Amino acid sequence: MTSDSNARKRRAAEAALAYVRAGTIVGVGTGSTVNFFIDALARGTVRVSGAVSSSNASTARLRAAGIEVLDLNEVGSLEVYVDGADEATRARHLIKGGGAALTREKIVAAASKQFVCIIDDAKLVTTLGRFPLPVEVIPMARRYVSSRLEALGGRPVWRQGVVTDNGNEILDVHGLSITDPVGLEREINQIVGVVTVGLFAARGADVLVIGTDKGVDTL
Repeated sequence: MTSDSNARKRRAAEAALAYVRAGTIVGVGTGSTVNFFIDALARGTVRVSGAVSSSNASTARLRAAGIEVLDLNEVGSLEVYVDGADEATRARHLIKGGGAALTREKIVAAASKQFVCIIDDAKLVTTLGRFPLPVEVIPMARRYVSSRLEALGGRPVWRQGVVTDNGNEILDVHGLSITDPVGLEREINQIVGVVTVGLFAARGADVLVIGTDKGVDTL
């Protein structure tokens, strides 16, 4: 990761603070851009009362920053959820799951009134699918789900050695050009054995904050 890339990610992460109200509980996603957001929260410019985290890795970073991490079941709904993406379109449809936290990310996004997605401009694409689409699967269903994904025109590759925080496995689907993200999300989610797919389209981002070399663009 280049220093320029880090600078763009940091700009997007710090701009997301504008969507967080002091004293609230914030939903926090996973990944390198989100790590910059957690670092920005830790500086205390906006003091939150706690966070709901989408992964064990983010939980550890939040706690190290002195931010209390709460269970979503205790909180109920959230004002805002801040997370990154592996790919995003101008329609605010996303591919997520490169960090294998897609299921928890989708749950926290669903429980939030506003989803603010933070990316650097290298993640902005016209059509989703260049980044392999992650699908979290029940381990015993991996081969069956793979055959169904192949029937949809994809080339699923088992992400060997990776176990999600939920104890499941990841298939990364290569070779897709996703022209109907909402429809494909629905279709893959209906395959028996799929926990969830890393398409965030039916509930995409409400705000897309894009870090660039010159500053920040917002969609």
